[in-house]
Amino acid sequence: FGVTTDENFVITTTSRKEITEGNFSELVQDGVTLYLLQSVDQMLPSATKERIDFLPHYDTLVKSGMYEYYASEGQNPLPFALAELIDNSLSATSRNTGVRSIQIKLLFDDSQGKPAVAVLDNGRGMTSKQLNNWAVYRLSKFTRQGDFESDHSGYVRPLPVPRSLNSDISYFGVGGKQAVFFVGQSARMISKPTDSQDVHELVLSKEDF
Repeated sequence: FGVTTDENFVITTTSRKEITEGNFSELVQDGVTLYLLQSVDQMLPSATKERIDFLPHYDTLVKSGMYEYYASEGQNPLPFALAELIDNSLSATSRNTGVRSIQIKLLFDDSQGKPAVAVLDNGRGMTSKQLNNWAVYRLSKFTRQGDFESDHSGYVRPLPVPRSLNSDISYFGVGGKQAVFFVGQSARMISKPTDSQDVHELVLSKEDF
């Protein structure tokens, strides 16, 4: 790696957790991406790219975005799809000590690319591993543990408050990916964890599936 004998360096995960003798077996697993850095908080000189490989659940391939059960009950499915996307932001901002900011933007300017629905929030952000988990279909937001937690990691169901505030508005529990593929053909998640200088981006598309 071109490291001289008198040069200090660290090896970290993409979440900037330093690899040590004590946590090596826990953090270093097949397929994990590692950084070789001069220090844990070193600025990356350029963007890094990591491919996520997993076997999609059957429903991801054949049912994502169909929402046929809403239509069969005479329901308009679009509000439920948007609620799923907003639900992620409600959970991410649930521990904010200041203002909780969630914006929903409908983008139709062809000069900026294809039409899109954008949901922006000032929540705690996700690590690359949490984004990875979001991409894997049908893992409950309440059961993921450790460094493999979802975007709802650390979420504690609050005392009874209006559903519009407590991250339980995804009433049907079908998940963000079905919502994405009902509204469009791909998802782009951009996130910066509050305790990190790194910005992580995940692209998940119907074309890839």
